[in-house]
Amino acid sequence: MRFTAAIVGRPNVGKSTLFNRMVGKRKSIVDNISGVTRDRIYDQADWNGKTFFVVDTGGFVAHSEDIFEKQIRRQVEVAIEESSVILYMTDVTTGITDLDEMVAKMLRKVKKKKLLVVNKVDNHERLMLAQEFWSLGFDDMFCISAITGSGTGELMDEIAKMVPDEVLTMPDVPKFAIIGQPNVGKSSLINVFLGDERHMVTDIAGTTRDPVHSEYNKFGKHFMLIDTAGVRKKSRVHEDLEFYSVIRAIRSIEEADICFLVMDATMGIEAQDMELVSHVIKKNKGLVILVNKWDLVQKDTNSSRDFEKNIKAKMAPFTDVPVLFISALEKQRVFQAIEKGLEVFENRTRKIRTSELNEKMLEAIGKIPPPSYRNHLIKIKYITQIEKEYPVFAFFANYPDQIKGSYKQFLENQLRSLFNFNGVSIRLIFKEK
Repeated sequence: MRFTAAIVGRPNVGKSTLFNRMVGKRKSIVDNISGVTRDRIYDQADWNGKTFFVVDTGGFVAHSEDIFEKQIRRQVEVAIEESSVILYMTDVTTGITDLDEMVAKMLRKVKKKKLLVVNKVDNHERLMLAQEFWSLGFDDMFCISAITGSGTGELMDEIAKMVPDEVLTMPDVPKFAIIGQPNVGKSSLINVFLGDERHMVTDIAGTTRDPVHSEYNKFGKHFMLIDTAGVRKKSRVHEDLEFYSVIRAIRSIEEADICFLVMDATMGIEAQDMELVSHVIKKNKGLVILVNKWDLVQKDTNSSRDFEKNIKAKMAPFTDVPVLFISALEKQRVFQAIEKGLEVFENRTRKIRTSELNEKMLEAIGKIPPPSYRNHLIKIKYITQIEKEYPVFAFFANYPDQIKGSYKQFLENQLRSLFNFNGVSIRLIFKEK
């Protein structure tokens, strides 16, 4: 069990600001509006030679019937269950509220180490006001200012003392980003993968805001799942919060090895889906397309074949992509998606021996050589795979700049037919021998 510090408290006391300071990066979205953070967000912190995990949670609101606040409450409870130490955060500028008392009462029943953190204590007067928080009944209190960093060093020192000496690191495993437009079922799909209501799910588009990382380690399979905010057209993004959510979703594509593009079967493939596909290809990531809500579609014998044909027609020339028809709600074929994702990861990291590459490719090139240039024969003499995390092949020729795009596509098609690169974009480089 990794040592984990969970930051909990009512809305808008500065939990995400403290989280960002502890992990040393602006990972959690910060805004003056309450309820910005919804899911649990994890990252790694290093302090005094110790490594531990920090989890940011949404603001806890008891007995609320608001759909988001009910879901946030569940997320906070899960974070408390998973944590090794609880950082209970309050705000000196508002004093002790009824909600603070309610959260404190709940935490007193939890048999775990708890540190009371009073935020926004950035002058002597506020330090005096902070003393009233001792009445909440916790043994350890830290007065800090998350925004300036005042007092956070002492808090981190205290946490570091509790951390065992063994070094903990994020596992070096495949990372799968779940991407797509809002409300296509990304968080529902991850919950089915994990067998737990780890991620907040509602019928309201835009529920997920921050990328949420979850580790999967079952049945001999180990990887990281990254849930992301739904990406809409720029013209439809009106809130600052959604703007930052979209930026983080795009960054998650850069962080991932493989992207699961989830689309709604009742909507079909849309322009925004194609934008995401082009971004995945541009970043040289693996791709698996998951057509969700397939249980809601009126089907005939060829409906899935026609749907897939339509998708690939829009994606041309990059059509060597697996397409699965799933239902997260009915749990249809969702675990096939995991198998396919791991298979695409294997394809992306495949290394081909130079001797085998030259033997097979030069034979294909000999049958259909490149078109000549100004009566000069273009000869490709040697091919090698370059050491990269994705497939890159260097072709050495006498006139590398004169090889036409259509012939480059022929070479890529030959590589795909001879070696399995399903779901992976291939990069070709042409150099002078």
